[in-house]
Amino acid sequence: MIDRARADGVSLVGPDGLLRQLTKAVLETALNAELDEHLGYAKGDAAEKFGTNERNGSSAKTVRTDVGEVRIDVPRDREGTFTPRIVPKYARRVEGFDDAVISLYAKGLTTGEIQAHLSDIYDAKVSRDLISKITDKVVEDLNSWQARPLDKIYPVVLIDAIHVKIRDGQVANRPIYVAVGITLAGERDVLGMWVGTGGEGAKGWMNHLSDLKNRGVEDILIVACDGLKGLPDAITALWPRAEVQLCVVHLVRASLRYASKKYWSAITKRLKLIYTAPNQEAAEAEFTDFCTEWEDTYPAMIRLWRSNWEQFIPFLAYPPELRKLVYTTNAIESLNSRFRQATRRRGHFPNEQAALKVLYLVIQNPLKNRSNITGKVVGWKQALNTLAMHYGDRLDAQH
Repeated sequence: MIDRARADGVSLVGPDGLLRQLTKAVLETALNAELDEHLGYAKGDAAEKFGTNERNGSSAKTVRTDVGEVRIDVPRDREGTFTPRIVPKYARRVEGFDDAVISLYAKGLTTGEIQAHLSDIYDAKVSRDLISKITDKVVEDLNSWQARPLDKIYPVVLIDAIHVKIRDGQVANRPIYVAVGITLAGERDVLGMWVGTGGEGAKGWMNHLSDLKNRGVEDILIVACDGLKGLPDAITALWPRAEVQLCVVHLVRASLRYASKKYWSAITKRLKLIYTAPNQEAAEAEFTDFCTEWEDTYPAMIRLWRSNWEQFIPFLAYPPELRKLVYTTNAIESLNSRFRQATRRRGHFPNEQAALKVLYLVIQNPLKNRSNITGKVVGWKQALNTLAMHYGDRLDAQH
């Protein structure tokens, strides 16, 4: 492939030259496969000797691609009936190859799996390093996305973390912190992702949430999170007026870890009476009954609720429209589910940037006919009116 590329005048200096070489090889392989289909037999088969339509050399053509101009040989047939689809006649622009590789990468395929895919489909011998160079084209976009300015105020921010394996001397589980905001227009947006150094902790969150403030976030009305110790203090240190709301679903799931599975249904029904209570007084009465029923059997479960009660009760003051928004961080957990699908097959990442690159591509490639993290919140206008009544002129700070 390299000798042929030199003969055609393709520069092999730097990543762009290598990408042009790859694009040339893939396009020519695909064109020859198209001609095989058109003729009904492959190059070299005996049918060429029996007077049927056959190959008749090739014509040189320069096309503009994602990686610049590439000179390719377009095969011909003797009867002139072959009409290429991948590089149509008279077309001077060919797009989409790099996008296809990047799309495969975003779907969770490793560089080795993409290498095998290109070999199977196009018979192109492509190095994993070359595929990495293609996917590295998104790094500039990733860096711009990480530094983009944000809105002054977000009514709701959901925060959570996912753990992935990253090699840094040795392979270790590292947290990747994720913050999702709901804008005043009711649009969900991933505000940031940051790789932590060790276990998920409040200090790590403090450092990374500071990035949101530095990028322009002056106020957050409600922050929904799990029950990580010290996290509420870290949030209010940055945004003193923010209300930190414990994710109710996190709390229920954590409760069930202490209970036998045969009691889960009964426990969740009783817990639902607590978090659907109309006010704090009613919830406390339901909680007292819950303690009477279960404390002797599962004291750790009751202790969990008592230790998180102060972070839970703000939820009880919200009207129904706001409760729906902060009841669960499931929106961000659905994103984490897609993150896990994209990272599960990789074993580990060679560095932090490689991990962030894959997760960024997941965010930027929403699935068709599927629930995605970005997009409009259903029933937002009603929720916004409730927020305006609940928080007054704080919503006007954006303007």
